[in-house]
Amino acid sequence: MTHEFEISKEIEVEGTPEQVWDAIATGPGIDSWFMGPHTVDGRLGGRMTLDLGFFKESSTITAWEPGKHLAYSSDKGEDGTVHAMEYLIEARDQGTTVLRFVHSGILADGWGDEFVDQQSKGWDMYLFTMAEYVKHFAGKPGTYVFAQWPEQPEGADNWPVLLRELGVPEGAKVGDEVTLEPFGITGVVDYVVEHDLHNFLGVRGPEGIYRFHGTNAVGHHVFGDATGQAEKWQAFLNQAVGQAS
Repeated sequence: MTHEFEISKEIEVEGTPEQVWDAIATGPGIDSWFMGPHTVDGRLGGRMTLDLGFFKESSTITAWEPGKHLAYSSDKGEDGTVHAMEYLIEARDQGTTVLRFVHSGILADGWGDEFVDQQSKGWDMYLFTMAEYVKHFAGKPGTYVFAQWPEQPEGADNWPVLLRELGVPEGAKVGDEVTLEPFGITGVVDYVVEHDLHNFLGVRGPEGIYRFHGTNAVGHHVFGDATGQAEKWQAFLNQAVGQAS
């Protein structure tokens, strides 16, 4: 059996509605804070696609009011699943914008509260990253850089290993200056969650937003030359696995 779900979020962004719209409704904008690459046919009924290579998803735009309202719904999966995203934008005083977001849809049998909990935590991180992008890098297209931790035994806790290999002290807090030592990137910690396997670390540098997801992947946004970055980060994770053995 399938069943419905809904996740609602609200965030205040230090930017204009036009800047927020550019971030959520254009391919280069979405790639600068979410996964990518995206293509967007910006119109009611237009198509939006995400192609990670190993994962592809296509959606149809169901609401298109520039600067105000965006919604789109994925194609229905063979198991009956559907995912719909909706963004409502409201200007506030002093150049800020409130963004209201809803992720809803239909889940297949076997998915339930655990999925909603994981997705909710993920959206907290992604929407925060979007706000950081608008505040610090608005108008600069970012390249999504993805690398995945190689397969590990069930229950393996790689988080301390990851932090050690990065040169980031355990217990680092938002606002701390750190250096991602293997890459010579100095930045400020802007996001930290440490809870069971739902660990996140975010570092904002002068030319990128760096995101470490739990113990399984990195997903960065580089605002400059990203040539070879995915391969370098993958090699780093592969080496870190050796250190964890």
